[in-house]
Amino acid sequence: MISSLCSTRALSSLSRFSLPDNPSSSIVPAPKIPSLRFSPLTATLSFTRHKRAARLSSTEDVSASEGAASDEKSDEEDSQEQRSADWVKARSYKETGDIFEVEIEGFNSGGLLIKFNSLIGFLPYAQLNQAPFCTDIPKPIQQRAKDLVGSRVFVKVLDANEEIRSLILSEKLASWSRYATQLEVGSVYDGRVASVADYGVFVHILFPDGIYHLTGMVHISEASWDVIQDMRNLFAEGDEVKVKVIDIDREKQRISLSIKQLERDPLYTTLDKVITQSGELSTDSDGNTEPLQGLDKICEELLKEDGITDVQLGRQGLEKRAVSQDFELWLSNAPVKDNQFTLLARAGRQVQEVYLTTTLDQDGIKAAVQHILGRVP
Repeated sequence: MISSLCSTRALSSLSRFSLPDNPSSSIVPAPKIPSLRFSPLTATLSFTRHKRAARLSSTEDVSASEGAASDEKSDEEDSQEQRSADWVKARSYKETGDIFEVEIEGFNSGGLLIKFNSLIGFLPYAQLNQAPFCTDIPKPIQQRAKDLVGSRVFVKVLDANEEIRSLILSEKLASWSRYATQLEVGSVYDGRVASVADYGVFVHILFPDGIYHLTGMVHISEASWDVIQDMRNLFAEGDEVKVKVIDIDREKQRISLSIKQLERDPLYTTLDKVITQSGELSTDSDGNTEPLQGLDKICEELLKEDGITDVQLGRQGLEKRAVSQDFELWLSNAPVKDNQFTLLARAGRQVQEVYLTTTLDQDGIKAAVQHILGRVP
């Protein structure tokens, strides 16, 4: 029993001490190896810290995401408010007819895209004022539109419908409002032929600032004193002409022009050759001149007008060329004597004087003539 215990102790001592190489030296204790101890409490705290950190990190990510979404929502609300305010402004411009300057953002096959604050408006090519480009080299409309991108133009609102997001603009309306007030009936302008139609020619009007701003029309009846069979025989696009403003319809925004009124009526220049001062009748080669058809009826109607006391037929003759095939009645520029005015009736080559005794002035006579011509077929 004692032996066994000694052996056990010896083994125990051997496990705690190391023997030196020299047995006679003193015994030195072996270095202590720190023991590793596992504490359930420590592990729990450590896990709790990591879990809390993970939870905080996750919460911060969610908060950041919610913040970004909130910022986006706020920006979207601000943008919507801005768009709504711009639609209100556009409708206001339409109602008041205000003119404003905008920038051309782009174009498509139908027109120009216009920046209107937060909105994009549309300016159809038909509402683009072509007059200022009449001196440029002719280009396809889309090529010209491409050159306009980035430039600024004055426009009016033609339509503003927020429900269907339709904002239509017009440069033509803006140009009319800006420049039509500068035109006066009777004024003469340089012009350039824009296009030729069967019924007349459209002419761009040159303003004092050296720019063609508006376009008017010369009706075929105001193009020449001669009978015109085809306007294209006289005019071509780009021709430079002088025109006289004879009427401005501000409601319909139309300008009526005349070319022939800048020339003296051939009737006046040939009248003394057709009808001599002595009153002798100038006839054609066979010596016969038929009375103008319907003139007697017109004279009867003239006597029914207030202020006209007497109507007498005067001299008659033939012109060398037919100025008009239609019956025309003109107020002559012959001197007035004893309230007697002279009317000139003509059709084809025939010319006849009509003496009118009246208390009316020239405007009154013109109104009376127009009145009776409306009654006589």
